[in-house]
Amino acid sequence: MRQILPPHWKQNVRNFFLDLDARFGATLFASGRGLRELFERYSTFMDRFYVGRWKRWVFIEPLSEAATLGLGGMILLLTLAIPAFRETADEDWLKKSDLAVTFLDRYGNPIGSRGIKHNDSIPLEDFPDNLIKATLATEDRRFYDHFGIDIPGLARALVTNAQAGGVRQGGSSITQQLAKNLFLNNERTIERKVKEAFLAIWLETRLTKNEILKLYLDRAYMGGGTFGVDGAAHFYFNKSVRDVNLAEAAMLAGLFKAPTKYAPHINLPAARARANVVLDNLVDAGFMTEGQVFGARRNPAVAVDRRDENSPNYYLDYAFDEMRKLVDTFPKSYTERVFVVRTAIDMNVQHAAEEAIENQLRQFGRDYHATQAATVVSDLDGGIRAMVGGRDYGASQFNRATDAYRQPGSSFKPYVYTTALLNGFTPNSKIVDGPVCIGNWCPQNYGHSYSGSVTLTQAITRSINVVPVKLSIMMGGKEGPKAGRAKIIEVARRFGLKAPLPDTPSLPIGSDEVTVLEHAVAYATFPNRGKSVTPHSVLEVRTGAGDLVWRWDRDGPKPKQAIPPNIAADMAGMMSHVVSEGTARRAALDGIPTAGKTGTTNAYRDAWFVGYTGNFTCAVWYGNDDYSPTNRMTGGSLPAQTWHDIMVTAHQGVEVRELVGVGMGQKLPQPTQANAQANAAPKVLETKPGPPPVLTKRGADVLVRVEKLLDDAARTAEKNTGKTTLNDPSNTGKSESSSALAFPENYIAAAGPDGTPTATVPRKN
Repeated sequence: MRQILPPHWKQNVRNFFLDLDARFGATLFASGRGLRELFERYSTFMDRFYVGRWKRWVFIEPLSEAATLGLGGMILLLTLAIPAFRETADEDWLKKSDLAVTFLDRYGNPIGSRGIKHNDSIPLEDFPDNLIKATLATEDRRFYDHFGIDIPGLARALVTNAQAGGVRQGGSSITQQLAKNLFLNNERTIERKVKEAFLAIWLETRLTKNEILKLYLDRAYMGGGTFGVDGAAHFYFNKSVRDVNLAEAAMLAGLFKAPTKYAPHINLPAARARANVVLDNLVDAGFMTEGQVFGARRNPAVAVDRRDENSPNYYLDYAFDEMRKLVDTFPKSYTERVFVVRTAIDMNVQHAAEEAIENQLRQFGRDYHATQAATVVSDLDGGIRAMVGGRDYGASQFNRATDAYRQPGSSFKPYVYTTALLNGFTPNSKIVDGPVCIGNWCPQNYGHSYSGSVTLTQAITRSINVVPVKLSIMMGGKEGPKAGRAKIIEVARRFGLKAPLPDTPSLPIGSDEVTVLEHAVAYATFPNRGKSVTPHSVLEVRTGAGDLVWRWDRDGPKPKQAIPPNIAADMAGMMSHVVSEGTARRAALDGIPTAGKTGTTNAYRDAWFVGYTGNFTCAVWYGNDDYSPTNRMTGGSLPAQTWHDIMVTAHQGVEVRELVGVGMGQKLPQPTQANAQANAAPKVLETKPGPPPVLTKRGADVLVRVEKLLDDAARTAEKNTGKTTLNDPSNTGKSESSSALAFPENYIAAAGPDGTPTATVPRKN
């Protein structure tokens, strides 16, 4: 039976909600009245403190604004301080030392060291008073008065730098510099400076002033691979820091600002000039009188001559960076920080690489308008046998072999041709070398001409630009050129290139930037039968006690099959023609199978040769740091010749291995008498085995001295006889040959279509 609701249920529900609404309204009214009464009481109370008229604007409002801004500033400071204090998360930050690594060559001979090996055996009290005063006078005169940040000194530096329009003075205190050394790096950013300031204040709360000064003297980099003033004293003066005199203390204190620039074994005049500035600072600060520093001025410090100690600094920097990354992979429970590392370097090859670059730049750098070069020589397992990151480590520590990204030009094309072979093409496949455009971009060949139908082997031998671009279009198929370039990038990644490689239409002809190191080791995939390897310098890591920690052949990454062996052999066969009959004939080695590829970029900004044998691979780059163009330098000129000179030394005493796809190599044909006479001028650039007949640095210096003596004798003879000598520029009757002898800088090597110097001709002014 259906239930019947009471007759007044609707009225009951209405009354319930009306009652609920009334209660809610009454509560709100009572709350509002209570709050109003509370506010009136608060206002009445605060009226007792009311300040009006001028007192309000002079006292109350500024205090109120200051409190508001102060609260906001504290929140901002806390926000900025959090990243800095994260650097101190390690509770053992003071006891934990940085890496101290002694490096050996592949045969176990010491070649140098990197890192900080702490020496706490000399207390601060034993440091010479002269050294401490020189350091404080030069680096932080108010060290014992400030709280970690020298506000007056910072303000003075800002004003001086603003007036000079650049950085002339540093405003960092010793505490700030120590904070940077302990926790941060040398990058010049606002973030780093903010962290440095907070960490300096934090250090001041944890350590005494003397402890901070002692740490600074022990851990500051002093040039020459040394850390701390005691290590620097031994390196530069062969004595303990306890025994340095005032002149030597001034020279050491001058190193804190720019240790490489003022290192006495690199630039003794600059080191002495800097030491003289330190002596001035001692007098200005009132620490010494002019009479007390007079002896040090008259008898400046004499540093140990270490110019013949040619340490492979670029290589050591790279190896130390690799070691730092390697240590991070060790178990966290492992606390050892002192290691002995055997590297893959071969010092004979290293010296040959350095000399080859210096010789080429010394003789032809001015004519080609080239100032820098870099090279990497690698074993086929990726072990770096030699590395040159620039012409002069003392002038610039920037490693152009590992850190400079430069366009590879045509030396990138082997990755394109490899991709083509993987997609059904063969070395004998024919492509029409003719006009092609991708959008508004139309590539041009060297010489602005076309060759018609050519095989892939002919195209890579003659370094034709159009063919790789057409291959990228054809490999893309219906999906378009972008899909073809994606395949090229994917293959380059398999080879080991980690550079960004952005997708652009000009990618197939080498417009994307790579490093010399990656490029050199990537080419090892070809002689390795298609297996890519990882570049490395570390072969073996041992503790200071001799315990084995890590070994490359056991713990390092294993080779990966990047391309099939037959494709690698086909590519080696194609690239061997570049050396035997193409743009890299200067790189040919007598009796050693060789393959490779030249590269030249727009406006001749970069010149490359990257090549390999059955034993080694090597990449050579020439150019300028400011990206200014060279004087028509091609990869077939200095880079190929430098590669040849390096590899001649690298293969001495080594069993030559067969290069799959090429064979065992052939003896180079001897030049005919007619060709020898035609090419007599640029003998230094001829391709032949053995060291190049070029001047060494010492030989060039001797000739310069001889030239000066001859000039003096000629001027004396002219005064006595009144006749014009041969070397007088006013002598217009001299022969062309005598002009070349007197003014070699006015002559340049004329180049053929492939960049090969063919004759020596007068420079056009």
